[in-house]
Amino acid sequence: MKHIFLCLFAFFCFSCVKVSQNQQGPQVYTNVKIETVLDRDISIRALNVNDKHIFYGGEKGEFGYLNTADHSIAYIGEVDFNGNQPEFRAIAHTGDADFILSAGNPALLYKVNFFGKRMLVHQDNTAGIFYNALAFWNDQEGLALGDPVENCLRLLVTRDGGNSWKPVDCKQLPGFIPGEAGFAASNTNINIKGNKAWVVTGGAAARVYFTDDKGITWKAYDTPIIAGKATQGIYSVDFYNEDLGVIVGGDYTQPNQMHNNKAITFDGGKSWQVISNQALPGYKSCIKFIPNSGGREMVAVSFTGIAYSSDFGKTWKQLSDKGLYTISFLNEYTAYAAGKGGIKKIVFLEDSMD
Repeated sequence: MKHIFLCLFAFFCFSCVKVSQNQQGPQVYTNVKIETVLDRDISIRALNVNDKHIFYGGEKGEFGYLNTADHSIAYIGEVDFNGNQPEFRAIAHTGDADFILSAGNPALLYKVNFFGKRMLVHQDNTAGIFYNALAFWNDQEGLALGDPVENCLRLLVTRDGGNSWKPVDCKQLPGFIPGEAGFAASNTNINIKGNKAWVVTGGAAARVYFTDDKGITWKAYDTPIIAGKATQGIYSVDFYNEDLGVIVGGDYTQPNQMHNNKAITFDGGKSWQVISNQALPGYKSCIKFIPNSGGREMVAVSFTGIAYSSDFGKTWKQLSDKGLYTISFLNEYTAYAAGKGGIKKIVFLEDSMD
């Protein structure tokens, strides 16, 4: 009996300590430190960061790599295609290679590396073609999003490591709404978790296209995000896990409009609830969950600055007015962001809540 009592006593003491720890509030960011790591006379909307390299694609046919450790330049190069310099607004990284995809016609998809080697793996000369985003499920299978062609979104899929790409048959896609399209604002129209992918649209309709079998079958879910005009809709999507996701957008021509421009899902994108309606922030081109935050913390950027939430998007703080187009996190404290003029390192400064 004595041993049982001691065990119960220890159990309850441990339980009390555990509850007390869980009741402590999260670390909350109150400011940011911004450092220029690449100064270039171009606009950059596509960025990928890992512990080795900062990989980017931009205007004037430029793509490049910085070493993450010291921000030294590993490679910067330009693509010239028949005397033209494409604008790269979509990039992606696999364990074997990197990819850059240009936005306009002709759409050019290159397989590249940080030694400057490049190979054209796909060219699309379809009238009116315009690509928005690029992502990979794994080293072999990837997905690209383009504006609609012949009354369906242009979705490209690769199954061989990016060496060849084929459009998804329109018959496999949900019914198209005329005027629906994507935005090539930040390379974050696609988000991938496991075998799943979420693709977001705007214009005539703000919907989420969803696949759970790596692009073989698709569904479309309605969202409450503002739509109806060519400049309105969902600009960015991010998922913390396969259930918790967030979308953001609005109308870039009315950046202070804060009505129905942010929403969250807890069921994998089947249903969406508006967050922070009629409150900060307004239009945003990119949103990301902060790593290791349990999904509570997220950051959204655009040319109007950096906004931060620590409560699943219910309330937001403006941390900086620095204009940026896209952001990629290295860890929970450090991110890299890009926009007009180059790339910035952003260190988030935190304050403990009691």
